[in-house]
Amino acid sequence: MSFALLSALWLGILTSISPCPLATNVAAISFIGKNITCPYKTVLSGFIYTFGRILSYVLLGMVIVAGLLSVPSIAGFLQHYMNLIMGPLLIIIGVILLEIIKLNFSAGVAGTGFQDKVKESGLIGALLLGVIFALSFCPISAALFFGSLISLSVEHNSKVLMPLIYGVGTGLPVVLFAVIIAFSVNSVGKAYNCLVKFEFWMRKITGIVFILAGIYFTATHLFGLSL
Repeated sequence: MSFALLSALWLGILTSISPCPLATNVAAISFIGKNITCPYKTVLSGFIYTFGRILSYVLLGMVIVAGLLSVPSIAGFLQHYMNLIMGPLLIIIGVILLEIIKLNFSAGVAGTGFQDKVKESGLIGALLLGVIFALSFCPISAALFFGSLISLSVEHNSKVLMPLIYGVGTGLPVVLFAVIIAFSVNSVGKAYNCLVKFEFWMRKITGIVFILAGIYFTATHLFGLSL
């Protein structure tokens, strides 16, 4: 279980530092913090924005996992065939992380006009903005959440804890940028570039690990080979 929790945390961190969510998070925190003269309030807005993201992931994960497990036929199917499904699923997610297959879509849940109004609402706006942006999925974040996190949650029958840990993972880089913006605006660009480079290599490594794990699951559970 502890390994599963660490996996959920890592999936959240990787989601948050992926190009699309990372740019969105930095833009959101920058916008929220630019009219706040007190640095500590900027950091507080970062925490509240992060809480909004966590809230979205917990509620969404809870609804999806509870829905899957509440239907006897689906629950029975997943209990019997989850190990068979995991192999191909991990391979597909690994291929997406390595961008061997490139998907182009973005699922936004609100128009820019509504987002601008939310941004101007202070700390309450930070909370709502976190909720909104958490639900704006890009290909990589969608693959990590719906493919990996939900599968992990179903496998461990975790409706709340796994999504919660995942949400905390997505919030860690956000809080880091809130602190940087509050106390050293000039360092934002350097930190952003460092995270972009870090994300590139970590995403590649994670993609390779997913593919190897997928091959192992497929060989052992689908084809019955002993490795």
